[in-house]
Amino acid sequence: MPHADLKILDPVWTTAYITRNHGYMIYDMLFAPDASIRMQPQMVDKYTASADKRKWSFTLRDGLKWHDGQPVTAEDCVLSIKRFAARDAVGQLMAKSLGKLAPVDKKTFVLELETPFGLVLESLGKASASPCVMMPARVAATDPNEQIKDFTGSGPFRFIKDEWQPGNKVVYLANKDYVPRKETPSGGAGAKLVYVDRVEWRYIPDQATAAAALEAGEVDFWENPPVDFVPRLEKNAGLTVFATDPKGNLGTVRPNSLHPPFNNKKARQALLYMVSQPDYLQAVIGNAKYAKTCPSIYICGGPFETAAGAPKQDLEKAKQLLKESGYDGRPIVILDPTDSPFAHAPALVTAESLKKIGANVDIQAMDWSTMVARRAKKEPPAQGGWNIFHTWTTAFDIVNPAVNAFINSSGEKAWFGWPTSEPMEKLRTEWVREPDQAKQKKLAEQIQLLAYDEVPHVSWGQFIAPSAFRKNVKGVLEFGATILWNIQV
Repeated sequence: MPHADLKILDPVWTTAYITRNHGYMIYDMLFAPDASIRMQPQMVDKYTASADKRKWSFTLRDGLKWHDGQPVTAEDCVLSIKRFAARDAVGQLMAKSLGKLAPVDKKTFVLELETPFGLVLESLGKASASPCVMMPARVAATDPNEQIKDFTGSGPFRFIKDEWQPGNKVVYLANKDYVPRKETPSGGAGAKLVYVDRVEWRYIPDQATAAAALEAGEVDFWENPPVDFVPRLEKNAGLTVFATDPKGNLGTVRPNSLHPPFNNKKARQALLYMVSQPDYLQAVIGNAKYAKTCPSIYICGGPFETAAGAPKQDLEKAKQLLKESGYDGRPIVILDPTDSPFAHAPALVTAESLKKIGANVDIQAMDWSTMVARRAKKEPPAQGGWNIFHTWTTAFDIVNPAVNAFINSSGEKAWFGWPTSEPMEKLRTEWVREPDQAKQKKLAEQIQLLAYDEVPHVSWGQFIAPSAFRKNVKGVLEFGATILWNIQV
């Protein structure tokens, strides 16, 4: 049972985790992080880099085939990287440094940089939201601003489109032609071993019904049970509760920087002083075992954690800032995905908090997948757009200034919400070009200080989202995304 209904099938076009999970099922990647977050070759057999890390060569391993039986080529990979780099936060930074990206022969391609960029492997193996998945050249040639219509991959499972029933189920069959690596599975790296012939995702939005289905053995795996269900599940001798991503997630309030009132920085700053992380965590998680406050825009416990510039809740200041922004009382449209416990509850908290600082609120209910499509709309809220939505992100997606899409402030090219800040983009570019770790940390702190001034988003706290599965399920891997290879039942 996945955490949401699958409606969007292009993992490059959207950062939605349900689409990311679908991507991991059917596509493969050039590199992937192991359990220690070290990048390991996946589709790549061998690679070389010049001493200054400006010239790279990559050769694909033998046996790589698309689901239609055609061989994977270097041209496929080059076009896939270019499409990924057009939309992803770290991909866009890499694209700024690129001088050459081209195939040499059927199995080898080169990547040359005009300016330093220290995250080449990390970009090609980017995990979680918008992973750098490989697609056939004919598919990768699709405009990155449009969704693909061909779902041919080369990964361990094949998507069975004829059996896809949005709102009900998604079906995958084992890819019998997939050749796994020899290494032991570790995180997203190593051998992707498939022990089952068929995987079905069953979408059950009612949480009590989902819990009953798991306990009755009608399903094997519940990706994200609400935390208030966990004590009951832990008492069931036939079930295992397991944190597939113990590093945790950061919840966020995302304002739309294109339209009033949040096109005004003071209105966004009002959100910053409005939010109380303990209040959100109590409402959303409700269990201190799985939640903690975090003053950092990066994951707490990560290498760039810092409390620099972190504010404290001040409702009077928030009220004054909203007034100074020129807010005229028009309804603030909040998207409320009622089937997602990690987005629905914070939407309700935000709605009540906005009322306390003098805002008029229009909270609009929908399911998660509808919200994922709606948040891409740039129209004004009164014309089908939005002002605020809520989401969460894994440690993989915010651990440093390059991958953190929330602070990408490149306007129309930025993540949904589209903030614009030339100083932010200058600092992020400087960060990826800085080889000295101590200087990187100082730059990361400067970026956080700027983020707390510009306020492209507001964090509502850090939490762990456990999974639950039946005891007959073996081989679940610890990773910052839900991956279903290596599992036996």
